[in-house]
Amino acid sequence: MKIINSAQIESLGITPEKCVEWVREAFMIKDRCQLPPKISLHPQGTDFINTMPCILPPEYHTFGCKVVTRIKGQHPALNSEMMMFDTLSGKMTALVNTDWITAMRTGAVATLAINTFRQSKSKIYSFVGLGAMGHATLDCLLATNKNQQLTIRLKKYKDHADRTIERYPNCDKVSWEVVETMEELVDCADVVVSCITDANGLLVEDTELFKPGVLVVPVHTRGFQNCDIVFDKIFADDEGHVKGFKYFSQFKQFAEIGDVLSGRIAGRTNDVERILSYNIGLGLHDVLYSEKIIKLLQ
Repeated sequence: MKIINSAQIESLGITPEKCVEWVREAFMIKDRCQLPPKISLHPQGTDFINTMPCILPPEYHTFGCKVVTRIKGQHPALNSEMMMFDTLSGKMTALVNTDWITAMRTGAVATLAINTFRQSKSKIYSFVGLGAMGHATLDCLLATNKNQQLTIRLKKYKDHADRTIERYPNCDKVSWEVVETMEELVDCADVVVSCITDANGLLVEDTELFKPGVLVVPVHTRGFQNCDIVFDKIFADDEGHVKGFKYFSQFKQFAEIGDVLSGRIAGRTNDVERILSYNIGLGLHDVLYSEKIIKLLQ
């Protein structure tokens, strides 16, 4: 059995573009996977321990199960490990630290959603939550939009916004803005991305502040439930992961992102639809990433 740590994974130099390519591939094989909804347990307060199993299509003969934890006060906020098995023998083949995988596949899925559902002339991209997930999303977004002029607007929190700007010194086509409030963050924004891991209540009380054509991507699902019943379309990684949401039965129109990527259904059909994309995070992405990384390390 192999034991693979984050340092080994990072030494491979996997690019953000490759990360986005891998999550797209995962969505394209999703309907041939065995992928039950994650099991989320709550030891105390808003802390959680999630178990995320997935069997890849038969040609992979691979089963993986990721355990991810968020315990208040731990650094980083999320920790995770993946157990990999050969489905032909039932034997465990690898234990993979998935901290890097979790961040990069999350950022890649959020970026894929942005690139798929944003309106055609999007310019202002607003971010709240500038930890590992926020940076991974920015890494993937900037890497896949190198030739576009973007305005990246950041919600101020401690020195996180300044450190984020310093992280990207060579992005000549990016204009940076830092704002104090959520209302300023969403004002006239074409895309709003939230990467905060915890939220008490709504982040923006008045849904009218979201302009026509806006795309909202709440990476950890929190803080935008008031948008569920007023936005025109809602997409998610997987129906099973969101059908328990309080307002699921009141969604105006719902579909999975994989159905859009495959061309089975339309995504955005005009530049005034307000769209919400819930990228809950699938064990499928983690298992496929782990499978590819194991092969790269051979």
